[in-house]
Amino acid sequence: MNSNKLQGSTSNEVEAMNSNEFYQQHHFPEDDEIDLAELWYAIWSGKLLIIAISGLFAISSIIYAINQPNIYKATTLLAPASEQGGAGGLAKMAGQFGGLASLAGINLGGGGTDKTGLALEVLKSRVFLESFINKHQLLVPLMAAKSWDVNSNTLIINDEIYNETTNKWLREVKAPKKPEPSSWEAYKAFKEILTITSDKETGMITLAIEHYSPEIATQWLLWLVSDINEAMRDQDKAEAQRSIDYLTTKLQETQLADMQTVFYQLIEQQTKTIMLAEVSLEYVLKTIDPANAPEEKAKPKRALIVVLGTMLGGILSVLIVLIRYFTKKGAATKLSNTKLVANNKEADSMQPTQSSQVLGK
Repeated sequence: MNSNKLQGSTSNEVEAMNSNEFYQQHHFPEDDEIDLAELWYAIWSGKLLIIAISGLFAISSIIYAINQPNIYKATTLLAPASEQGGAGGLAKMAGQFGGLASLAGINLGGGGTDKTGLALEVLKSRVFLESFINKHQLLVPLMAAKSWDVNSNTLIINDEIYNETTNKWLREVKAPKKPEPSSWEAYKAFKEILTITSDKETGMITLAIEHYSPEIATQWLLWLVSDINEAMRDQDKAEAQRSIDYLTTKLQETQLADMQTVFYQLIEQQTKTIMLAEVSLEYVLKTIDPANAPEEKAKPKRALIVVLGTMLGGILSVLIVLIRYFTKKGAATKLSNTKLVANNKEADSMQPTQSSQVLGK
């Protein structure tokens, strides 16, 4: 009886040891789910680092915002000028006399053109803007300016880019670029500071230019409106003159009285177009609200820069704290698991000896 009792107790002990070993091998000491309390503890434990990094970013943002020069935005409101003469007049005459003109083999075309839309596309074109920059000598204030002195109302030129004494460009660039900016570079730089907005409901057009100097931005806007009107006026005058030359030639070739009447009226219309173009200063775009030097800066938004910089520092510091915390925790968990495996192996190696000793007894 004692032997059976001993063997029964030994069997229970071996079974208990095997069950404990199975549980230790298949039990996970850590849960994979995110514990909000643990997350908050990790952030709170690294609060000094978070404060330090956020403060550093805040100070850097303040310094950066203070060192940014003010940029002023001058605007002007324009309206499409009423179409008179030009292609519109020729199109109207073509509608009235197109049948007779076609008898002579003349194609007068049909439908008017949108002068305002055409003018805006010309205004944004590379050819016009390059000509505009060269005409008014805008290359230095456009490409070499760095700030504006409010007290003296003068533009400050970056002496590392342009020497005002020798009138020489000094900027360091890689080939194929040269120290003096090319017309393409000037065109791209001007397009960045020029804004054109059209209101589809009212047809109004807003032009805006941003620059360090409010006086320069205003002057450039005035020149821009004047030059685009002049360019469109010269273009219509040249087209009207070519039309007059063509119609005069056709008039001399025909002997039909009806066709001569058509040609005379077309010539009269084109002559009227030239006359109206010469007397109309605002030929395509009429100024509703003229440009005026702004007294308040448009940018930079210094307060917004500081707020965003501080927030960026806070987010970055929290990420650093969490990464450090969970990296250390993962290393500790790995070390704990390694010790647990070693203990299990040691228990496994001792288990047969203990069982044999118990059975021997």
